[in-house]
Amino acid sequence: MNLSIRPLHPLFMAEVSGVDLTRQLDSETLRSIIDAMDRYAVCVYRATGLTDETHIAFSRRLGELELAPRLFGAALVRFKHPELFDAGNLDASGNILVDERRRVYNKGNALWHTDSSFNAHRSAYSLLLAHEIPPEGGATQFADMRAAYAALPEAMRQRIDGLIVEHWLWHSRQLAGYPPPTEAEREAKPPARHPLVQIHPGSKRKTLYLASHASHVVGWPVEEGRELLRELIAFATQPQFCYELHWQSPGDLVIWDNRCTMHRATAFDDRQYRRDMRRTTVFETLA
Repeated sequence: MNLSIRPLHPLFMAEVSGVDLTRQLDSETLRSIIDAMDRYAVCVYRATGLTDETHIAFSRRLGELELAPRLFGAALVRFKHPELFDAGNLDASGNILVDERRRVYNKGNALWHTDSSFNAHRSAYSLLLAHEIPPEGGATQFADMRAAYAALPEAMRQRIDGLIVEHWLWHSRQLAGYPPPTEAEREAKPPARHPLVQIHPGSKRKTLYLASHASHVVGWPVEEGRELLRELIAFATQPQFCYELHWQSPGDLVIWDNRCTMHRATAFDDRQYRRDMRRTTVFETLA
């Protein structure tokens, strides 16, 4: 099966067609999908027809799946499949969320971030499937961290080489207005540490590993490290490194590589409009 690939940006991003993701794919087609990810980092598949079950089945072909944490109790869990992360604004009954703690938690998705960077075992791919999209707003923006690293001044590249950064889920959530986490929340999601500069395994290009989850630089005064991280995120999210993706219809699927991109959700009226987005997350394969 030959993929048809249409680049969406000079540096990264592509729309892919010519493949039926609901069917069992042969190894050659799967290899072509992964090769496209290594080249473009974010790939869009329109009107896929995927269900929860086929979404999960296709994702499993890319690697081991992360299970979604249940941070807010059973009353707000919408899915019977633990592999599905809820990126929407609906409760377990399918109504627009009124739980204020959960609504504020979701606001963290509007900050530039990398999925699961707060875990010791990082994620490789995220696969976000649209089930219901609002009539306006709710686009997703992406930033190419390989291109951003390549554009850094040499003095900055030397300054950041070898630095280790601590990532913590509750750091980003508090930046978005979430209250201080409870002890149970702290225990459920402790911080993790990762190198700031990495080599992306697929493309072999150097990349920044940044996120709003990035709390501080290990071994540096906290505020000095945070100032550096803010500077790098601002540099990496300049317009020339970014693309805004507009969801067109239910069934649209976007796959991105968390190891060399950041992303964020854009605003929509989450008290009036429904948005049902479901994500699987593929662990990075450990050597």
